[in-house]
Amino acid sequence: MKILFLNGPNLNMLGTREPDKYGTNTLKDIENFTRIEAEKLNIEITFFQSNIEGELVTKIQEAKGIYDGIVLNPAAYTHTSVAIRDAILAVNMPVVEIHLSNIHTREDFRKISLTAPACIGQITGFGIGSYKLGLLAIYDYLNK
Repeated sequence: MKILFLNGPNLNMLGTREPDKYGTNTLKDIENFTRIEAEKLNIEITFFQSNIEGELVTKIQEAKGIYDGIVLNPAAYTHTSVAIRDAILAVNMPVVEIHLSNIHTREDFRKISLTAPACIGQITGFGIGSYKLGLLAIYDYLNK
């Protein structure tokens, strides 16, 4: 099983960016943590992060036929990107949306996800654990 983890804008700043909301783990820490969890399930994972919406769209499109599913943290694009939503729908493969913080307890504009309705589910608010839960969710979905 091969899973692609996609991370959106500003997640490369984790560890120093608003640690009260996002914790002190860096994106590299999250990747290492998630790789350990993936090895336990014999899942091959690939990570990609971009601050550029079009690069994320391209990675989603390229995933079809290579990966079995995607775990996506669209970050700020959650609330604005019709392009990412459309890419998810176009590839017709399972995508789990994840967030470090609970977007439903934040500012009103953050409570709306344009991308989640195109996904099989959303995990939000568990910090670094959201990545493990996203991995488990896609694993369980693909093994039903």
